[in-house]
Amino acid sequence: MSSKGLGSIYPPSPGKASPVPSQYERKRERERERERERERERERERERERERERERERERERERERERERERERRERERERERERERERERERERERERERERERERGEREREREREREREREREREERERERERERERERERERERVMVYKAPSHILDRLREREREREREREREREREREREREREREREREIEREREREREREREREREREREREDHLGG
Repeated sequence: MSSKGLGSIYPPSPGKASPVPSQYERKRERERERERERERERERERERERERERERERERERERERERERERERRERERERERERERERERERERERERERERERERGEREREREREREREREREREERERERERERERERERERERVMVYKAPSHILDRLREREREREREREREREREREREREREREREREIEREREREREREREREREREREREDHLGG
């Protein structure tokens, strides 16, 4: 059988050129072309895989960035919570300072009241001394009248006068004793006031210690 114009299905003979590609050469060329196409497809697939890998890397980078953002947000929230705790500690310190100022005002008021009471006591003492001086002047006038009477008085009147004088002396002694008792009472009151002041100072020291303890707890807690 002849196949005109189709060329041979066998490879061309060595050393013999053919102006028409043989069926074998065309087949080999098609095979090479398919191979090249497969290679191109493999290259495209490798490129797609590289692109997928790049995309996965970009996604990992985006995830890392999201994680960094979440971490920044966590740190910012923690800083804000710490700032809020510090503001609360400052508010508490301010409340404590206000309480201390209030206690100081109360101490000042109590001290002023004690001073007013001491002044009233001094005024009572001055009045009492003035009354005592007036009584003494009256007694002196009475004695003077009695001395005048002595020159003319019989003995039984003199006895009564002497008895009255003794009674007045006893009264003066009783008054002196009352004055000594008032002085002892004032001394006891001064002692009690000193003790109360010591107790107030101890209480202030205990309060300062409690405040230092709160400060230490805030510092450790912060």
